[in-house]
Amino acid sequence: MTETGNVSPGFDRKKSGTPIGLIAVAIIMAAALVFLVVMYFDQKNKMTAMETELTHEKDSLANELRIMMHNFDTLKTDNDSLKARMDREKQRIVQLLAVNASNIQLIRKYRTEISTMREIMKSYIVQIDSLNTRNKVLVAENVQIRQQYKKVQDTNVELEKVKDELSTKVEIASVIQAKDIAAAALNKKRKETTRINLLDKLRICFTLRENPIAKAGQKEVFMRVIRPDSLVITSSSENVFTCNGKSLIFSASRIADYMNQDIEMCIYLDNTGDFIPGNYNVELYLENNMIGQTNFMLTKR
Repeated sequence: MTETGNVSPGFDRKKSGTPIGLIAVAIIMAAALVFLVVMYFDQKNKMTAMETELTHEKDSLANELRIMMHNFDTLKTDNDSLKARMDREKQRIVQLLAVNASNIQLIRKYRTEISTMREIMKSYIVQIDSLNTRNKVLVAENVQIRQQYKKVQDTNVELEKVKDELSTKVEIASVIQAKDIAAAALNKKRKETTRINLLDKLRICFTLRENPIAKAGQKEVFMRVIRPDSLVITSSSENVFTCNGKSLIFSASRIADYMNQDIEMCIYLDNTGDFIPGNYNVELYLENNMIGQTNFMLTKR
């Protein structure tokens, strides 16, 4: 009896230890499962947070790129080199907008590149402002130069007018005038008469005035004797001279050696039979200018 009683308690202790081990294992496995579940949700939360950050960064990046593209579009310049460089930067923005970045590191890399592009754009703005300022200065200088040029032109016009006026005055002043013009109808005895039937010659005497600025030399004086009916008496149909582009008939002429001093001279016209009673005009011409005139009267008896 004693041996049986000793065996039974030992057998009961072995059987009672087995559930405790299972419970311990179960507890450990449950703890592990809980840990794994916690880790899973933690990782999932991290992935969600990362995806959210990635989406935010991508949207922010795209927005910055669009703003930068708009800013580039607003930059205007006539400088071909600068325009070409800005076009290259705009093309780079288009390329970045087309990128589908898959991780935050790549997006941050592009953000760094955007920062660099932003600095480049700032430098373009400075250059364009400088060019625009310079252009304004050049425009102002150009306006000033045009104003000065116009003043010079106006001055030249005025000087040309003064020159023309002076030339005209010199030309007028250089005209050799005739003074003391006297017309006389002479008979054959060289006595003055007013009767046509006694007329033999017509004598016109005058003095070419002294003129120090006139050109000296041989001068031909043309005389026109104009009848009361406005016809010019002439001894030949070839007696024609030019005055200011017009051809005029002359009655007689004479060449004088003019030396810038007063010179007395006379021109004679024979009676051609063309004289009629009435008042006659006599005109003297020299070098495209009428230099003097007078008149006389002829009667029948």
